[in-house]
Amino acid sequence: MSCPSPSLRLRAAFNRLRRRAWHALFFRMLFGEMQQSRALPLTRISPSTCIEHEDRLELDDDVFIGHFNFIEASSGVRIGRGTQVTNFISIVSHSTHRSVRVAARLSGAPEAAADGSQPSDIRAPIAIGAHCFIGPHSVIEAGTTLGKGCLVAAGSRVRGTFGDFAVLAGNPAQVVGDTRSQDARWLASHPEYRTAYESWAGALPRD
Repeated sequence: MSCPSPSLRLRAAFNRLRRRAWHALFFRMLFGEMQQSRALPLTRISPSTCIEHEDRLELDDDVFIGHFNFIEASSGVRIGRGTQVTNFISIVSHSTHRSVRVAARLSGAPEAAADGSQPSDIRAPIAIGAHCFIGPHSVIEAGTTLGKGCLVAAGSRVRGTFGDFAVLAGNPAQVVGDTRSQDARWLASHPEYRTAYESWAGALPRD
């Protein structure tokens, strides 16, 4: 096996340095956010996440929003305490998929609003409860409500209203389980966590 040339070693060292500098400047997750003068000291939002209509995004504290997400909050998006939005996720509170076919400007009818929105647009707020986990490459669509403690499996498309502790998977997402089932098994081996768990989740259901 040949020994790397000095020029290749130099390029490799430069590339490592460049990646580390880029990570430190643009992708390091830092604690601390503010919303309407309200401190969120435990919240982290990646600088690579794109948020549109940020004034309509309402966060509780201790929320994690990871890399390369898109949050469109024009109709309102609320994310509860302790929830984790992982990576490559879209949370969209409006859709124009119907309007591209029946938009007012195609028919010659007057526009519905000064901002160009159409009566055929789908617009509805999104509410994600406390201590949820949204897996990578998922889509949360307009009008969705998730109760507390939900888990959205990677690659799911979520639309509708789902109760507390639902495990959701698929396209469209369906309830495939209850997060408390796996939590109960883990807590049986780590009983020291049970009191803190039940302080927000309530008592575990009996089998």
